Amino acid sequence: MKHQEDKVMLSHGSGGRMMHQLIEDLFVKHFRNKILDEQTDSAILSIGSSDIAFTTDSFVIDPLFFPGGNIGKLAVCGTVNDLAVSGAEPLYLSVSFILEEGFPMKELEIIVESLAEEAKKAGVLIVTGDTKVVNKGKCDKLFINTAGIGRLKKETRLISKALNIKSGDVIIINGTIGDHGMAVMNARESFNFKASVESDCACLNHMIRKVLEEVPVKFMRDPTRGGVATLLNELVEKIGLGIEINESALPLNKGVKAMCEVLGFDPLHIANEGKVVIVADQTDGDRILEILKNNKLGLQSAIIGRVVSDHPGKVVLKNETGGRRIIDSLSGDQLPRIC
Repeated sequence: MKHQEDKVMLSHGSGGRMMHQLIEDLFVKHFRNKILDEQTDSAILSIGSSDIAFTTDSFVIDPLFFPGGNIGKLAVCGTVNDLAVSGAEPLYLSVSFILEEGFPMKELEIIVESLAEEAKKAGVLIVTGDTKVVNKGKCDKLFINTAGIGRLKKETRLISKALNIKSGDVIIINGTIGDHGMAVMNARESFNFKASVESDCACLNHMIRKVLEEVPVKFMRDPTRGGVATLLNELVEKIGLGIEINESALPLNKGVKAMCEVLGFDPLHIANEGKVVIVADQTDGDRILEILKNNKLGLQSAIIGRVVSDHPGKVVLKNETGGRRIIDSLSGDQLPRIC
């Protein structure tokens, strides 16, 4: 880390360049091993003759309740999706609560009920957990930590490593971008925009499993903190190729578009909690779209771009007027505390 960064800042948890620098220069430096060095959403582990995916996450969202969900639903969806995009079948979760003294028991029960309901929908069991309470003023209401374990099949074991991507492969997303981040921001700041914006928070494992059962997939990841732009920049860095995105192909909710225009945000950098970005051979793109659109969580799926041999290591957006601009990762985040 740079010497002038002698204190932790909000940007270090944003999903942008500062967070990745913190991870690489501090955590990976001290924890380094061959499994961690893969830096995938879930660790891929071999135990005897079986392969599993293992992931962990923490949720510190503000506010705890937002249009389309709450911190409990978010905790399940975020963890299940990290397993699913790694090619795993999610099976088990742990859930730990850090509660501030004085937190309303009625609100806690609503959050726990939501968490349990979402786990049931996803088909996962909550099998262990922990609870801590801290003095009033020593915690911002409620934090949740989760861990998840999923079963991996041999044919999906390498999806998170992006090993076989080539020029011409298509980039697919299962719906509108930026919904979660803007829904949380609107609830937090009380902008009272007339346009309806709800979080896309949802477990994607059943939809993803259907795709994997029928079509070869080269890579998947969920574009959470840092949005689609950060995910694609991480991908081009990994594969040594370029990516071109068509602005006209990006699915975008009218309310999100309006809010971004007024507030000066780029929806490509806004967090999502119910989206998966898929990379596949161009011959499989239409079939994947067909499968996604047969699921309510994929009705607005679209091919948004392609992998190219030009401009390796860069993501380029082609706009509707024929112009082009480079889409980079942000240093920090436009919206802190959104997951």
